[in-house]
Amino acid sequence: MIIEEIMNTNLITMRPHETIAKACEYIQTKRIRHIPIVDENFHVIGIVTDRDIRDVSPSIFHSEEHIEDLQKPIASIMTEEVITGHPLDFVEEVSAIFYEHKIGCLPIESEGKLVGIVTETDMLHTLVKVMGADQPSSLIEIQVDNKLGMLAEVAQVFCEKNVNIISVLVYPDKKDSSRKLLLFRVQTMNPVKVIEGLKKRGYTVLWPNLPGVSS
Repeated sequence: MIIEEIMNTNLITMRPHETIAKACEYIQTKRIRHIPIVDENFHVIGIVTDRDIRDVSPSIFHSEEHIEDLQKPIASIMTEEVITGHPLDFVEEVSAIFYEHKIGCLPIESEGKLVGIVTETDMLHTLVKVMGADQPSSLIEIQVDNKLGMLAEVAQVFCEKNVNIISVLVYPDKKDSSRKLLLFRVQTMNPVKVIEGLKKRGYTVLWPNLPGVSS
């Protein structure tokens, strides 16, 4: 999946000379958390978050104090070093950018112009859908040897039991480097017959640990 498929193209942007007060208005009325700041060519030159706005806004107990600060240009509080993405970037790659840089949003540019924005909420919703966690299903976690072809061998058991695989995660076993863990999300609410089949083949099923289900 590419970012173009999930990015928000209904953009609220500001120019650097516009006021902090205007940004406050956008944050409150549009219910957004990030505002890209663009130049005359719609190139991203900065970004402002709702936290930036809160930091410079007067306290509700002293609402009349330093109110002139709200008339300062938004450029005075924007973050200038902005990481951007491209519409054809893969969602998995962008997820790594969010994790590595601890950011809350990623402006998306094409040919130097802002065309969309992706937030951490968008990424979370996408992960839920990609993993199939938004539909009735069951999780089965299996420990296997860390060698070539294991995923295909295990998947064959699901095929034989006529159980559809929605998604698969493969990750290392932290307790044993010679093993890896396979996490299957399957389209059934009763995984007993699959678990029985897996155990008969000698696989270690870590989850669910159903009582009475053995090899």
